[in-house]
Amino acid sequence: MTRRLVVQQWTTADGIVAEEDGGLGFVAAAPFDDEASTPFQDRVMALIDSVDTLILGATTYDQSKDGWPYAEDQGEYGRKLNALTKYVASSTLEHAPWGDFPEATVTRDAAATVRELKQQEGKDLWLWGSLTLMRSLMEEDLVDEVRMLVAPVTRGKGTRLFQDRRQLRLREATGFDNGVLLLRYDIEH
Repeated sequence: MTRRLVVQQWTTADGIVAEEDGGLGFVAAAPFDDEASTPFQDRVMALIDSVDTLILGATTYDQSKDGWPYAEDQGEYGRKLNALTKYVASSTLEHAPWGDFPEATVTRDAAATVRELKQQEGKDLWLWGSLTLMRSLMEEDLVDEVRMLVAPVTRGKGTRLFQDRRQLRLREATGFDNGVLLLRYDIEH
């Protein structure tokens, strides 16, 4: 069985994944400290336990590299995220350090790297944010599942998740007490 590429995107109820200024002020997740456990946190932890490789675009990497490796308030979630093998798709980076954790591997050809990784043994691959990279990998038919964490807000304007037509097959729809809705869709190839 080949590994799957799972994309996770935070979105608003009206399908916005980035506000007009590029921000994600609508993301509605509390820190994952070791004291709290909610059904929402359990589902997020189930995702991180199902993957062993994190794939990032250059912009998401740049936004994450100075925070996540030092996010001690994220408890077990942060420890597991930081321990994942990481790849950064970039045409300009030579190195992709991740704090005191192993450096990410820089790839110039994300599609070829994902194809190769999918043929190797291991858990699933996780594309975190990285909307431009997600779209290019969808064009290559490499995305197997899109997980949307739908925040209970609207923005009206901003960047939408999908710009083209896609056939999606619902795998799961689960609501949580914090108002977030988890939608999991398989991408029809």
